[in-house]
Parts: sequence; C-alpha cells; structure tokens
Amino acid sequence: MGFIRKIIFVIVTISIVLIGIKIHDLLFQEPPLPVLENVWWGPGAESKVDTSIRPFKINVPQKVLDDLEQRLKKARQFTPPLETIQQQYGINTELLSEITEFWTTRYDWRQRERWLNEYPQFKTNIQGLDIHFVHVKPEAAAGRKVLPLLMLHGWPGSFREFYGVIPLLTRPKEGRDFVFELVIASLPGYGFSQGAAKPGLGALQSAVIFKNLMERLGFKKYYLHGGDWGAAIVTAMSSMYPDTVLGMHSTMCFDDSASSTIKMILGSFYPSFIIDKKYEKKIYPISATLERMLLEFGYMHLQATKPDTIGVGLNDSPVGLAAYILEKYITWTNEDGKTMLDGGLKAKYSYAELLDTVMIYWVTNSITTSMRMYAESFNKAAMEFAGISVNVPTACTRYVNDIGYQPDSLLTSRYKNLVHTNDIDDGGHFAAFELPKVFADDVWVAVEKIEMFYESKKTSK
Repeated sequence: MGFIRKIIFVIVTISIVLIGIKIHDLLFQEPPLPVLENVWWGPGAESKVDTSIRPFKINVPQKVLDDLEQRLKKARQFTPPLETIQQQYGINTELLSEITEFWTTRYDWRQRERWLNEYPQFKTNIQGLDIHFVHVKPEAAAGRKVLPLLMLHGWPGSFREFYGVIPLLTRPKEGRDFVFELVIASLPGYGFSQGAAKPGLGALQSAVIFKNLMERLGFKKYYLHGGDWGAAIVTAMSSMYPDTVLGMHSTMCFDDSASSTIKMILGSFYPSFIIDKKYEKKIYPISATLERMLLEFGYMHLQATKPDTIGVGLNDSPVGLAAYILEKYITWTNEDGKTMLDGGLKAKYSYAELLDTVMIYWVTNSITTSMRMYAESFNKAAMEFAGISVNVPTACTRYVNDIGYQPDSLLTSRYKNLVHTNDIDDGGHFAAFELPKVFADDVWVAVEKIEMFYESKKTSK
C-alpha cells in the first residue's frame, strides 16, 4: 500500500507540474507574430490599379448637400426627453434640436470644405483601396531633423480631429533640434478612404495598409501616433515592423493579455500595488468598472455583430447619424456631461467643429463601413495579438476623462521600452481635438525622450 501511495503521489505531482506549465504557457508565453499578407481588399479579383499619389480636394456634389438640406427640414418630430433627464438615456433631444437648428441655418459646409482643403490632401490605391491622407511638410526646417509622423484616428472620429495640432507640430519649436512632417490618414472605410469589398479588414490588416502607405511615400523610418482604433493599428505596426517604426505615441495604450487581467484582478485586494491612489477609481472597484462598461459599451456589441443593420438607419437619417455620433462626444469627452443639459459639449467644442465630423461621415456615406472595423477586429487573431510585446520605444499618455485607464504597472508588461508616460488632468478620448496645444506639447516631449533613448544606446556601445 505504501508503494502504491508513492506511485499515486508521483503521478499527481507530475500532473500538477504539467498543468502548471500548460497554464503558464497559455497565460505568459508570447504567441508568434501573425503572418499578414498584402490582401486585395478592393472589389472583384486583383487587378492592376493606379498606384500613383494623386492630389485630392474635397468637393462634395451640390446634389448631396441639397438632399441633406431636405432631409434636415423633413426630419420627424423628436421624442421629448423624460422629465429630470439630461443625457442619461442617450443624447437629449432638446440638445439635438438645438444642434439641428444650427446645422440647418448657420452651418456652412462650403466654408468648412475650403478650410479643410487648406492642407494638402492626397489619395493612393493600396491593396485595391483608395486611401485618403493629409500630408503636411514642416515650415522652415533648415538645421533640424525632419521626423515623419503618421497619425491615425479612431471611431467615431476622422482626420479632421488633428487639424488643430498641425501648425503646432510642423513649426519648429524652440529648444528642439527636430520638427515633424505629418501624414494624417483616414482609416479604410472612414470618410474619404475606400471601404473593403471583402470581409476581414480589421485593425491588424490595416497595419499592413499603413506600412505600405508610408513605404510608398518614401519613408524608411518614421514615428506613429494613434488613438482608439488608431492606437490598435499603430500598436500592431510597432510589433510587426520594428525595423521601420522609430517610436510610438498613443493616447490609448492597453495590455489586454490574460496576465495583465490577472494582475488587475489581484490588484483589487491591494490597489496601491497596481495604481496610484489618485487614479484608483479609474479601475477599482472592478464592479464599478464593469458597470460602466455595461452602461456605455452597448454600441460596441452592436457594431461588432450587426454593423450593416444599424448602418441602414444612420445612412438614411442625418439627425440620427448626428445623435449617434455626438452622444459619444458627450460621454467620451467627460462622463459628467451626462448630467448636463448641453452635454458639456460647448466646454471643448463648437457646434461647427462637431458637425465637421458628422458631415465627413454623411457626405461619404461611410458610417457602415467605419463600423465594420469592430466586426473585423473582435476575433481570435486579435485576442492572440493582445499578448504580443511592443519593443520599439513607446510613449503612453492618459487623459483623465478618457473611457479607459491602465497604469504603468500593467503597461510595462507589453510595452518593453516605455520611455514616457503622462497623466493629464484634463481632456478625454478625443485629446487632439479637445486640447490641441496640450496634446502637441506632449508629443514633442515624448519624441524628444525617444530620440534621447536612441542617443543613449549609441553612446553605450
């Protein structure tokens, strides 16, 4: 009997060790980089296309604007909001009425169009899709290094949200020996960039498109910035193309791996081990975080499962599109906006600025194709990619009112060379749009630190 007990003990011990190794591999072993090819995303079979870089100016046909005017005038009467309710049930229709009145009587798209066209815009065909981008070279760059910087927006944003930072990054800054050359692109299916004709074009696949864009523009090495979906794309680019990416700046750095999730759960017992007391409420208690997610992330489930269905209504009704988009600008700029009759919008934006983005979606009929990014990005491949490290120098900036938060203690597991983090006690999800100067100043500081990182590596050799 003693011998049998020893055999059982050995078998149990070996089983526990093997299970432990398996769990460790599942949670902590980094998966291999995915092999992503130059897939043809255009309609039909792959064919020869014009791959030149073509100048582009926004010039919306007058019939589109006439149709919009009629739809706005014929909009059905809005359902009145409940008594004592501001934005808690979604956008307040009294606020929407005010914005619609401004849109109908005072918003001048032709004037906004001229303003948007002040910066050089282009299109080029990549993998079967016409990709739209703004390309601004620096002013008076003599004696300074010119650093290419690709900037990518997210949903429901557009290239327009970076217009306030263009002059702040392309003009030389005192004390800096570099200046930026900006490439501000519209994501595939967003605004003036063509949407895929075939399923499968998510954030990972978009990384290939933008690597090809920068290559076509002649940039061998460059910097990246991204927020929202742009953050996911530049993270993928940084992981997959470290030989071309000099560094990454993001306002939405996240480690969504299993190990990070475990750390966050364990941190609920001792939050101070994970996060500074000042920002503890951004994560803990976890029950409150989950409650906020249930309340605010219903749109994500819709767009990740049935984007085409909801897209029909949004493409047909301009006021419906405005309501759907601007509700996000209320809650994602500052959650406190839900308790304000004006949603807090005027604290950071003008109605004209907000309607610029709504118009970009409307005149290009692109809300459906933009929402498909969710359906194509929430899958097994994306989940596996969440565990892949970023080794290029990285800068992560957190704005206090953004919709998510991860402290350095979690970020360092994924971003192996995290050279700059910054907590800014203002601003939310649309940082460059809300606070262009604060945003631009942070980019300058972040890139200077990355440049110093490379200098320190040179001197240490």
